[in-house]
Amino acid sequence: MILVTGANGNLGSAVLARLRADGVAATGGSRTPDDGMRRLDFDDHPSLDLTGVSALVLVSAGYAEDDQVVARHRAVLDAALRDGVRHVVYTSLTGAGDHLGFAPAHRATERLVRRSGLPWTILRNGLYAELFGALLTWTDDALESAFGDGALAAVARADLADAAALVAADPARHSGHVHDLVGTPVTAEQVATRLGVPHRSIGLGEYRRRLLHETPGLLPFQPPMLVSIATGVRHGFLDGTTRDLADLLGRPIRDPLAAAAAAAARPK
Repeated sequence: MILVTGANGNLGSAVLARLRADGVAATGGSRTPDDGMRRLDFDDHPSLDLTGVSALVLVSAGYAEDDQVVARHRAVLDAALRDGVRHVVYTSLTGAGDHLGFAPAHRATERLVRRSGLPWTILRNGLYAELFGALLTWTDDALESAFGDGALAAVARADLADAAALVAADPARHSGHVHDLVGTPVTAEQVATRLGVPHRSIGLGEYRRRLLHETPGLLPFQPPMLVSIATGVRHGFLDGTTRDLADLLGRPIRDPLAAAAAAAARPK
């Protein structure tokens, strides 16, 4: 049986839904599980029961400071080794993202996965097209961003879910492989044009100021993380593309511009 962690999150739920739609025996794990799922709280080590799991899709528990994220991942890998899991699929970050503020937790986890003694596959996921769109902000008549003229090789979340499900369903075929799964370059200007409005660029300092002083609900680690995405896109570090995702899926990838525009669309 395959188990997908973070199964109530956006990526984990999509991976689990795809596995089930393909008729694969799979369940989910979550801190707040739905019916038929396992309760898995990475901060509650006794809850980490992975007995009967053949392949584990470890969706990054990245919503925390790096030390907490890595400790969570270490705990679940220890449980996987103890309980006889035969393969781990880890959803990491594209290799082009090494400079991003949240890269160290991913690279540290990759090292843990490689050293765990378990067969493994690492999926280095590109940044979601949906995230790119969501980071554009509306004024009265335009979209604003700190991305400048830079492009992001954005990828639709559904494609990453399909890729994870495909690998988990036949893990031996992908054992020891690192797949870099990015999409095609998209700019903020293209998203705005798709929505029929202008795009206005703001500086990184103004973006940081807005995050710190005008965006309620952000945790302390999030403003520098978001600024790192903006400067990475703006200065051309995240626009490279590969065929890895299309080759893995055996089909063309979904249009990331459409996904970004849908996420950026003004709420009705």
